[in-house]
Amino acid sequence: MMSDETDTSPLLVKGTASATRRDLALRIAIPFLVIALLILVWYAYVKLSGVPPYILPGPAAVANAFVTDWGTLAPALWVTTKITFMSLMLALVGGVGFAIFLVQSRWVELAFYPLAVILQVTPIVAISPLILIYAPSTQVALLICAFLVAFFPILSNMVQGLKSVDHNLINLFELYGASRWQTLIHLKIPAAQPYFMTGLRIGGGLALIAAVVAEFAAGSAGAGSGLAFRLLEAQYRMNIPRLFAALLMLSMLGVAIFGLTTLIAWLSLHRWHESSIKREN
Repeated sequence: MMSDETDTSPLLVKGTASATRRDLALRIAIPFLVIALLILVWYAYVKLSGVPPYILPGPAAVANAFVTDWGTLAPALWVTTKITFMSLMLALVGGVGFAIFLVQSRWVELAFYPLAVILQVTPIVAISPLILIYAPSTQVALLICAFLVAFFPILSNMVQGLKSVDHNLINLFELYGASRWQTLIHLKIPAAQPYFMTGLRIGGGLALIAAVVAEFAAGSAGAGSGLAFRLLEAQYRMNIPRLFAALLMLSMLGVAIFGLTTLIAWLSLHRWHESSIKREN
């Protein structure tokens, strides 16, 4: 009986590993197949309809612009990436810190949380002129605009996570004489991780959107400008292939940010939280 179990267990492990690899291959292959199909439909439409390149360029023209204009678009991509990640880091520090401050007292939350809501519901385009006036430089103004947009999702999710801890566990910590800070560090913050990771994924995408929108509103130009200016420049010059290439860069950056934040969330949660644990049935 023991020998049969010993003989069959390697086969079960091998079968599980094979199924895991097959599942991973499908997860990668299916999105690429869908994208390839969409590019094929795009190519066929441009070829069959005879639409002019200045209206809708084909995939080949966009790929050529991506290569030939790389020297112009790559520095702009770096500027946008830098503003996005700096604003996201500031939003993470500010959102988590302010959330911890709010949950310390019900009266503190009632007093200060509406201020964060006001900042969130005010369109960033409406307050960006004021930020441009008072900020010491355009880059700082863009950073502030992107920070304000990414800040609230992280704050609200973190507050919700800190307030969603099981009260029985809180009572247990109190029973054993844990201080408020010990309860916060060893219970509330770890329990709020899933909510924080949700805020991180949302804030990452919003930080990129806000960085581009803020640059549109600022109208910044020159060597230190980001992809938003290159989009406007390509539009004014009717260089539609370059415009599509810049849009492709923004989309790839957004996908990379989403993938990075998703990976961070998986690394943090896959060993213990239900949202990331792989089920066998």
